[in-house]
Amino acid sequence: MNNPPKTLRKFLRHFVMQQKWGFLGYFIFSLAWGLEYSLWPVYFKHFVDAINAVHDKGNIFAELAPILWVGIILRIVIEIMFRIDNLIALRILPRLDVAIHKTMFEYAEQHSYRYFSDNFAGHVANKIGEMSRAGVDVLNALFCFIPSLFLAFIVSCVIMFRLHPLFAMILLTWFSIHLIVCFAAAKGISRYSKEHAESRSVLRGKVIDSFTNFLNVSLFAGKNHEKQYIVGFRNLEFAANRKARIFTEKSRFFLGLNEILAFVGMGWLILKQLQIGAISSGEVVFILTASWNIMMIAWQVGQQILPNLYRDIGVCEQALSLVQEPIEIKDSPDAKELIVDKGQIEFANVDFSYRPGIEIFRDKSLTIKGGEKVALVGFSGGGKTSFVNLILRFFDVNAGKIMIDGQDIKNVTQDSLRSQIAMIPQDTTLFHRSIKENIAYGRVDASDGEIIEAAKKAKCHEFIIRLENGYDAMVGERGIKLSGGQRQRIAIARAMLKPAKILILDEATSSLDSITESDIKESIATLMHGKTTIVIAHRLSTLLDMERILVFKDGKVIEDGKHSDLLATGGHYAKLWNMQAGGFLPDKEI
Repeated sequence: MNNPPKTLRKFLRHFVMQQKWGFLGYFIFSLAWGLEYSLWPVYFKHFVDAINAVHDKGNIFAELAPILWVGIILRIVIEIMFRIDNLIALRILPRLDVAIHKTMFEYAEQHSYRYFSDNFAGHVANKIGEMSRAGVDVLNALFCFIPSLFLAFIVSCVIMFRLHPLFAMILLTWFSIHLIVCFAAAKGISRYSKEHAESRSVLRGKVIDSFTNFLNVSLFAGKNHEKQYIVGFRNLEFAANRKARIFTEKSRFFLGLNEILAFVGMGWLILKQLQIGAISSGEVVFILTASWNIMMIAWQVGQQILPNLYRDIGVCEQALSLVQEPIEIKDSPDAKELIVDKGQIEFANVDFSYRPGIEIFRDKSLTIKGGEKVALVGFSGGGKTSFVNLILRFFDVNAGKIMIDGQDIKNVTQDSLRSQIAMIPQDTTLFHRSIKENIAYGRVDASDGEIIEAAKKAKCHEFIIRLENGYDAMVGERGIKLSGGQRQRIAIARAMLKPAKILILDEATSSLDSITESDIKESIATLMHGKTTIVIAHRLSTLLDMERILVFKDGKVIEDGKHSDLLATGGHYAKLWNMQAGGFLPDKEI
């Protein structure tokens, strides 16, 4: 489901309708709880009256046989309903959990590069987990607990009205006041729970961020700083949690006091009626058990069901913000698959800015021919990374268009676009999976032989087989168990496995030592063969073999040509060449 409903009621209704017959059965058979609460007091009334009517105690079993059989049958029927209800719950609730989680995850996956740059991954993951948990609890309450409890209350009140209207009126009045207070309190609980859920998600995101960067924490002896930093967010979560709990306990105090007053009042009235002989022993049993059950219902509704329901609703509303956030980069409704033959890339009058007032490109037009090897150079902030991000459609242009082999990338699916582009980033991160799985991410149906062949070409086969579990070795979160050079070689192997027509290298050998870089230079040349290649490099000496060099400055391509030609003109590129320190460009002009 690519576009789930944005309101909580419609969101949950969507999942109910996926299993509508299951939820209908769940609703019907969960009424066994209502029958349990309401019919047993009636049965006990008749049972006590039947005992009092027995004249021959020696023949008590024979005289009570009809009422005993009614009790046995009632018990069997209710127990069967319980078991069927539980079987239905075992079928529909896990499916509901999975369906909600799947929908939330798939929607989150559609969010843009910008969204995940602005939000903690842990924060997003927490919302997905909270929605699946709390959503199940909300529907469980609405379909199981609340209907059965109200059925018990209605049946008990109807029977009590027929026997003793005065007791029924007292209970009905008390229960109505009780519910009004419950609903008023529950709204406050929902508000505080929403605030608490948000603060808890933020705290989790901060903790995950700290653990993810534990190497930096260790290198800069930042453990005490992290403790203090996290304490601030923990205090906010604690305050929100405390506020919600205090409000809940205040509500429970007044509801509990109300229940005590009602119980005392009902007991006094029963004794007065017994005193004047207005009720039988069986009726006393019925009134006591029915009143007790109704008070227990009121207690459950007021102190458990409604507070928990509104708390879970608050959590759901907070988590629902994930799908309420619009998708920034969307496939057009009639998007087609990108078909790449030559791999020609064309920028046509492109305007782009990350945010209003921060212009990166203005009326940029540029063509990279199919199979051409092009380098992008310039100081940081010149527009090189933005240029690549626009080709990958991590962002949409404000005006103009970007075409690959004459196809506007806005009119093709994002998956088909990115499947035709292999990228080796400077900062390589890996999944916390096996080395084999990480390499095969370039082509998930690759055979073991193809994976090993790609690893050999990337010069990482040798170090992989020396690991304890070889290709099955787990690499740790973000690949932390491997060195930067090892991660980069795995990224190169992954790119070699990917059948893409366009290749982007962002300082692809920056983490390699000079010997390893020399070893895999031939492999990278093989990888580049027949592909449109874009290379971002700060080490200009690696660009000598490029067919073309684009020199970026302030979002403009100010020079365009081969290395030797650009040096001969004595322009900005020549200045960059002379400015290199140890072979690398500085971040800004000296």
